Amino acid sequence: MTADSETSVELSAPVRERASINDVARLAGVSAQTVSRVANGMNNVRPDTRDRVLAAIKELQYRPNSAARNLKAGRFRSIGVVTFDLSALGNERTLNAVAESAAAAGYTTILLPVSNPTESMVVGAFGRLQEQAVDGLILIMSAEIGSPDELQLTAGLPLVIIDSDATQPYTLVDNDQEQGARLATMHLLELGHRDIVHISGPADSFSARRRTEAFRHTMGEAGLPVRPVLVGDWSAASGLAIGRELAASAERPTAVFVSNDQMALGVMHAFHERGLHVPGDVSIVGFDDSEEAAAFWPALTTVHQHFDIVGQSATNSLIAMIDGEPAPKNTLVATRLVVRDSTGPGPVPAPAP
Repeated sequence: MTADSETSVELSAPVRERASINDVARLAGVSAQTVSRVANGMNNVRPDTRDRVLAAIKELQYRPNSAARNLKAGRFRSIGVVTFDLSALGNERTLNAVAESAAAAGYTTILLPVSNPTESMVVGAFGRLQEQAVDGLILIMSAEIGSPDELQLTAGLPLVIIDSDATQPYTLVDNDQEQGARLATMHLLELGHRDIVHISGPADSFSARRRTEAFRHTMGEAGLPVRPVLVGDWSAASGLAIGRELAASAERPTAVFVSNDQMALGVMHAFHERGLHVPGDVSIVGFDDSEEAAAFWPALTTVHQHFDIVGQSATNSLIAMIDGEPAPKNTLVATRLVVRDSTGPGPVPAPAP
């Protein structure tokens, strides 16, 4: 073969086999069990031994095959979460708490938002999550979706529902909406207000309905008439529109209990633009205790919801069910009233003639 006819062939580098746990153990001079403890973040390993194992893991580029291990054990160490509205304050905070609690327990979280909260959409989301190999499901159900019977289609997976109807036959976790609404209403009553208007969230919201029912019940217990409840859509814009009607009314109330902080912000704006003072002319109470509530003008009195505790409790209940332990049917987390500057004394009654 002449030089002109020679063909150079570039040989590819040999494919390096993936390092096993035994390879790491040999390099570090420890047992495979010790490598497993270090890889899983356990603290029952001496610092010098841990350092040797970590150095061996780095050198060999070892990656624990957790998927195979969990599959062998019949576990995937993963939970699925379905939610309707990621932009909602409560859903966002609750989801963060679920993800953090799951991670602390060694579980990953697979999120599947549902844009249209219907039975078929939720059941379809459950099916997609089952295909992702999850051990259990959490549904952050902030809106009514109809009959709970359809939710039985979960292939026997444990299910925890957050923000749901307490009559449903599932493990439920939520802030105590009724207790929070009673706190808000009683606060206004104790300040001397007797003419109180309630602005509710959407009719398909479980939490909005429970707050409205508690408001009506508390007013009834006080022997006071209840004005028609006004309905918003959780947005500041809807609060502004309703607030303008109230501010311009000849029968303006002395206090307003608003079902969330964003609508309360709109109500405040409406009274301010009318030249009225909060709380001098009208007291306003919100619900949620959003991060911005203390920066409202004036700072908003509101009901604090413990979304972090709800998310943690839901995750812990689900993991307990995955482990075969009994879980409580209902967990209601108590709220608390945060009194700021938007509420003040009601009008002094005129002396009897």
